[in-house]
Amino acid sequence: MNIVIVESPAKARTINRYLGDEYTVLASIGHVRDLPPKDGSVRPDDDFDMSWAVDARGETQLKKIVGAVKGASHLYLATDPDREGEAISWHVLEELHRRRALKDVDVKRVVFHEVTKAAVLEAMSHPRDLDQSLIDAYLARRALDYLVGFTLSPVLWRKLPGSKSAGRVQSVALRLICEREAEIEVFRPQEYWTVDAAIRTSAGAEIVARLTHIDGRKLGKFDLDSENGAETAAGHVRGGDFRVDSVERKTVRRNPPPPFTTSTLQQEASRKLGFGANRTMRTAQRLYEGSDVGGETVGLITYMRTDSVNLSEDAITNSRALIENKFGVDYLPSAPRRYKTKAKNAQEAHEAIRPTDFRRLPNMVSQYLDDDQRRLYELIWQRAVACQMEQAALDQVAIDFTSTAPAATLRATGSTVVFDGFLKLYREGRDDAEDEKEQRLPNVVKGERIAVEKVTPEQHFTQPPPRFTEASLVKKLEELGIGRPSTYASILQVLQDRNYVRLEKRRFVPEDRGRIVTAFLESFFARYVQYNFTADLENQLDDISGGRANWKEVLRQFWQAFSAAVSETANLRITDVLNALDEELGPHFFVDRGDGTDPRKCPSCDNGRLGLKLGKFGAFIGCSTYPECRYTRKLAVNGGEDGSGNGSDEPKLLGQHPDTGEPITVRVGPYGPYLQVGEDEKPKRVSLAKGLDPAEVDLAMAVRLLALPRDIGPHPESGAMMTAGIGRYGPYIKHEKSYRSLESVEDVLTIGVNRAVAILKEAKPRGGVSALRSLGDHPDDGAPVTVHKGRYGPYVKHGKVNATLPKDTTIEDITLEQALPLLAARLDRMKSGKASPKKAKGKTRTKKAKSARAKKATTGRADMAET
Repeated sequence: MNIVIVESPAKARTINRYLGDEYTVLASIGHVRDLPPKDGSVRPDDDFDMSWAVDARGETQLKKIVGAVKGASHLYLATDPDREGEAISWHVLEELHRRRALKDVDVKRVVFHEVTKAAVLEAMSHPRDLDQSLIDAYLARRALDYLVGFTLSPVLWRKLPGSKSAGRVQSVALRLICEREAEIEVFRPQEYWTVDAAIRTSAGAEIVARLTHIDGRKLGKFDLDSENGAETAAGHVRGGDFRVDSVERKTVRRNPPPPFTTSTLQQEASRKLGFGANRTMRTAQRLYEGSDVGGETVGLITYMRTDSVNLSEDAITNSRALIENKFGVDYLPSAPRRYKTKAKNAQEAHEAIRPTDFRRLPNMVSQYLDDDQRRLYELIWQRAVACQMEQAALDQVAIDFTSTAPAATLRATGSTVVFDGFLKLYREGRDDAEDEKEQRLPNVVKGERIAVEKVTPEQHFTQPPPRFTEASLVKKLEELGIGRPSTYASILQVLQDRNYVRLEKRRFVPEDRGRIVTAFLESFFARYVQYNFTADLENQLDDISGGRANWKEVLRQFWQAFSAAVSETANLRITDVLNALDEELGPHFFVDRGDGTDPRKCPSCDNGRLGLKLGKFGAFIGCSTYPECRYTRKLAVNGGEDGSGNGSDEPKLLGQHPDTGEPITVRVGPYGPYLQVGEDEKPKRVSLAKGLDPAEVDLAMAVRLLALPRDIGPHPESGAMMTAGIGRYGPYIKHEKSYRSLESVEDVLTIGVNRAVAILKEAKPRGGVSALRSLGDHPDDGAPVTVHKGRYGPYVKHGKVNATLPKDTTIEDITLEQALPLLAARLDRMKSGKASPKKAKGKTRTKKAKSARAKKATTGRADMAET
C-alpha cells in the first residue's frame, strides 16, 4: 500500500481519484504541530532549540496517518509546493519518526503545482527528498516571529497598558499606515485654477482645450492661484482669434501586463472585484484544490502562492493556440512573450498563477462555481491569456491653437485605439479610469480658424496623499521587500483584529491605539521597524532557503542586538515613554485651530496643560495639574474613539427637525453613538447601528432614522402589520412576535412588503439556530453533522456537541472530514470537565442563584446578594 499526505481533505479526495486503489490519500489539514504559545518555546541560550506541541486536531490527523502508514511500503509527502508546505511535510515526518511508525517504509517528497491528473502523475514519477534548506528557512522565520512577539509584546504590556502585541512584519506595515496618516494631517491644500475652452472647428466638431500659454509664457501649475488671476487669463481667451498652430501625432504601443503572482492577484482582485486579500486567497485556494466540473473533479488554477511570472512552455503553447482560434492571427504575436520577475525576494521556483487548461473558458465552468470563484477564475483566465496577446496600438494627438492678439495658446490632447490587441480581452483596473478621460480629436489642418464658444475658469485644490487600500498597501510592502506576498492577507487581518487599524471606505485608517504603538516602537525600537532592516532580514531568510546562509547564524546575529535593545527598556520610566509619545503625537491629538488659542489649554481649570497619560486600560488625555484638576477625555481626533465624528464628547448639531423645529444631534452614550431630537426630559432617541459612521449621517438621514420603527405593510397571510426598526442587536423587521435581523441600515429605510415576507420565511425555527449546511452522517451513530452560524461565529453540530470552526475555515469550505476531529476534540474536553454542555452550565448557574438567594436571606442585606 502507498500512502500520500496532502494538506486539505478536498485535495485528498481529488488526488485519490487520480491515483487509484493502490494509494490512500490522507490530509494533514495544515500544520499538525506548532510552537506552544508560551515563553520558552524557543530557547536562544540553548542554540535556538525549539519545543513543538501537537494540538487536538493535529493529534486526530496523526493517529489516522500512523494507522495508515503501518504496513505501507511507501509514504509520499505531497503538501503544497512552497516553504510552508515543505515545513508541514517535515513536521509530519518528525512525528512519525517519534512514534516509530516508519519501519521499512520508504519516504519521499513529491511536488505538483496544479491539481490535475497529468501533473499529479508526473510528480509521483519524480519523487525527491525533503529540501533541508527550505525547512531551515521556515525554522528561522518561525523562530524570529516567535522571539519578536514573545519578547517585545511584554514590553508593550508593561509600558503601554491597553496595547496587545507587536509582530515583526505587522509593526512595519502598521508604521506605513500611520506615516501616511501623519502626512495627510500636516497637508495644507494649495489653491490653483485652470481655464478650459469649448471650441468648434470649421467642420463643426467640438473639442475641449486648456489654456497653456499667455503672452508666450508657459503657465505653471500654480501660476493661476486666484479667481481674479483666472478671470484675467480667461479674458485673453475670450478676446482671441484662434487658429490651428500645430498638430502632433505619434503612435504608442502598450504591452500586456504579466500573468498574476500572489501579490498582483490580491491587488487586481481588490481593484476590480472589491475582494479583500483574505477573500481572494480563500477563493483561489478552492479553485486550486479542485471543483467538480462536468462529473470530473479538477483543479482549475495553478498554485496561488507564488512570486514568479514565468509560464511553462506547455502553457505558452496552449494559450497561443487559443488566441489564434478565438481571436485570430492578428492578435497573436510572432514570438511567445516571456516575463521576468522584478520584485525583491522573488522565488522563481513556481509558475505564475494561470488556468490549468486554457480551453476551460470562464463561461464553460461558471455553472459549477459559486459567484466568488466564477469572478476570480475569469480574472485569472483573462490575464493569463492576455499576457500572450499582441500589443495594443494607440494614436496620441496634441493640437495647439494660438491667438496673437492677445497672445495665448490652447492645447487639446486625445488618443484613439488603432489596434486593441490585448485590450480586446483585458484592461488593468487603473486603466479603465484613465481611458475614460481621453477625447477623440477630429482631423484639422494648420491655419484653420476655430471658434471659442465657452470659456470656463475652474478652481482646484491640491489633494493629500491617499490612504492605503489593501491593494496599494500590498504593492508598497512588495516594493519594499517586506514580508512574503503569501502572508500579506494574514498581516492585514491581524492589524484589524488588534484594533490597530480599521477599514473605512476600503481604505486603512490607523486607530489611536495603533499610532501610539507605532510611536513607541519608533522611539525605543527604531531599528526594528525600519523598512531597510526588515527587507534585509527577508533577504537573509531567502539566502537560507537557497542554501547560502546558516539559519542559526542569522538568528544569533539578530538576537544579540535585539535582546540588548529590549534590555535597555527594563529601566525605562513611564515618564520617559509619555514624553516621547507626547512629542511625537502632540500635533495629532492637539490640533492647532488656527485661531491663536492653545489647543493644550485645560478647559476645566484654565491653568493646566493637556497631555498624553497612561492608565490601566490604555492611553487618555489628562490635565498636568492632577490631582487638583481631574479633567480627562478619550483619545479622539476626527471621529476617533468617541464615535461622534467631531472629536469630542459634546453633541454634534445636525440641524432642526423639519416638522417640529427641534434640534437633532449626534451624541455618544455608554452603548455607543445615537441620535436625539429635542432636549425634553424624555427625548426621542435612536441608536446608530454598527457599521454606520456617525460622521456620514446628515440631517435627512437622521430624520428618517428618528422616524423608526416604521410600518412596512400588512402581511399578506396574517394581515398583521410588519415593522422595521433598529434595536439593541441592530436593524430588524418584526411580524407579530417574530423578529428577523437585516443586513444594513439602508434595508430598514427601504425594505418593502415582498422582501420582508421572504426574509420572515427564512427565519430560524423556534428553539434553536437553523442549519446552514448538512455535511453528512456521523460514522459513529449515523446522526447528521450540520453547520450553523451562532452569536459567536460559525460552528458544526452533532447531537448536543457544538464545535467552533477555526478562523481559517469558512462555512462554505468545511467538510465532514474536517468537522469530525473538531467534534471529537470538543467531546473530549466536555468529558474531562474543561467544557460542559449547555444543560450542565444551566444547572451550575441555578446552584449559584440559589446560593445567592440563601446568602441574601441570611444576611438580610439586599446589597450584599451575589449576582
